Amino acid sequence: MRIFTAALATETNTFSPICVDRRAFEASLYAPPGEHPETPTLCTAPITVGRQVCAKKGWTLIEGTATWADPAGLVSRTTYEGLRDEVLGQLKAAMPVDAVVLGLHGAMVAAGYEDTEGDLLARVREIVGPDVPVFAELDPHSHLTAKRFAAANAFVYFKEFPHTDFVDRAEDLWQIAVDTLEGRVKPVMSMFDCRMIDVFPTSRDPMRSFVDKIMQIERDDADILSISVVHGFMAGDVPEMGTKLLVVTNDRQEKGDALARELGMELFARRGTFMMPQIDEKQAVTEALEATTWPVVIADMWDNPGGGTAGDATVLLGELLARGVKDTAIGTIWDPMAVQICMAAGEGAEIPLRFGAKSAPGTGDPIDGFVKVIKIVPNAEMRFGESFAPFGDAAHIVLDGIDIILNSTRAQSFDPSLFSVMGIDPEAKKILVIKSTNHFFASFSKIASEIIYCAAGTPYPNNPAKTPYRRARKDIWPIIADPHGTERGAA
Repeated sequence: MRIFTAALATETNTFSPICVDRRAFEASLYAPPGEHPETPTLCTAPITVGRQVCAKKGWTLIEGTATWADPAGLVSRTTYEGLRDEVLGQLKAAMPVDAVVLGLHGAMVAAGYEDTEGDLLARVREIVGPDVPVFAELDPHSHLTAKRFAAANAFVYFKEFPHTDFVDRAEDLWQIAVDTLEGRVKPVMSMFDCRMIDVFPTSRDPMRSFVDKIMQIERDDADILSISVVHGFMAGDVPEMGTKLLVVTNDRQEKGDALARELGMELFARRGTFMMPQIDEKQAVTEALEATTWPVVIADMWDNPGGGTAGDATVLLGELLARGVKDTAIGTIWDPMAVQICMAAGEGAEIPLRFGAKSAPGTGDPIDGFVKVIKIVPNAEMRFGESFAPFGDAAHIVLDGIDIILNSTRAQSFDPSLFSVMGIDPEAKKILVIKSTNHFFASFSKIASEIIYCAAGTPYPNNPAKTPYRRARKDIWPIIADPHGTERGAA
């Protein structure tokens, strides 16, 4: 067997002011054919898992380019078309192949392309023809469109949020691919439109129990090859935005359709109950100061670079400074210019510095102060599960007794190693302020005495009922109350 694999991924917040060009992909991950490291990244696990599978089977794995850009705004047309054509050219050169296995995200939007993954998959299908199976692993914070659904044989999405299972799901995808190629299964996909958009953290109920349930169904029913909840991505202003339920069966279309609808309506019935409670910055700081054990983690959840924001909001920091709070560390505030100034000044320097809140309204005010530069780390990285996440050249500064990490490559706060690599002991602080919606939970929950979810400022469009969508559909909850008519039906 000859299998082609590649990865092309980013998550596009169409409201973000930060545009994405090729340099953004190269700064995060750009690995030409055969040069992907042994450690997978979030959307490239199909490559590293594929190496193991094909080596064991004695098959030939033909690797194309693997590239990923950290979430931000619109991808430039020339960047998308260039990377797309690079991968497609590699596929053409590899022909004939017996299958294609891709690592995608599912929420990329480029200038001129609202459905980039659909465009890519349709072109892959044109190259390989109707009989060669096409598989992909995707992030659930994405858009499952009709075009991409029609172009592929099977999709597998991460089940967990935080996305701790991207390697496990790549293994699931490859199992379906192997069983398909060896004639044991014929994968058929069924999709149900939940007609809603919500946030589904699996670190708490009711989503924890729902994911456990669908995994049990996969184990118990031989007809069911995979079940995925496509959460949707509310910051993607595209026509097919919304939550979907996907079931892959072994040639049991009607059974898959029925199960997708049953599970999808179960999700819909619980709409509005999944997301963690949130409080504003004043209450968050008050509750943190009232704690008797430490560290308390305050998640600045909507200034999350993992959702495409800049990560430079200063609303929480401003509140902490106004109240004279000490024994606190902030990780991070994105400000490449301030990092350059600190690097030029050097460790130990005491300098006047303005930083933060440059990207957009609703992110607070720039911070002005006399800071001390404690530590400079070029090309800094933190852990993220089995992989590493770069946050670029970084500076650890202190302002009025608060330790602050300034970074030059946007990245959400995945792991306490973010602090330790910058010379800060996270467990010695009373308060840790991080920028992440929920990916931080898997690692920070191990050291936190308490976690506070804070909605500070308006860097991210987090209320779909009020978000000024121009292209997204309007027939979903919470934009309308009951799109399925369930309340009328009950009456």
